[in-house]
Amino acid sequence: MLYKFRSKASGDVIMTSDVGDRLMRLLGREPAPQGIFQPAQMPQAIAVLEAAVLDEEEARRRAEAEAAAEGRTLPAPKGVSLRQRVWPLIDMMRRCAAAEEDIVWGV
Repeated sequence: MLYKFRSKASGDVIMTSDVGDRLMRLLGREPAPQGIFQPAQMPQAIAVLEAAVLDEEEARRRAEAEAAAEGRTLPAPKGVSLRQRVWPLIDMMRRCAAAEEDIVWGV
């Protein structure tokens, strides 16, 4: 399954199901094949996603500091970071909140 987020105020944002499911859980929602974000919900959703990004980055910094203290180096992170994954959706939410347009998926 793919998540295809759509709105009149922005281009589409497409995510694979594993990434979309993770974001839904971060936002306190159960993954679902369809849904809606209303403009009033978007500022809180943006704040939650930004906090999750900061948490992930802080965990990496702590792990690097711990490894350095032990005289070792961590391997480079694999894959795409959460920051890179959520940025398109956060941008979409900002645009849609400003335009007072819903974001829908699966409908």
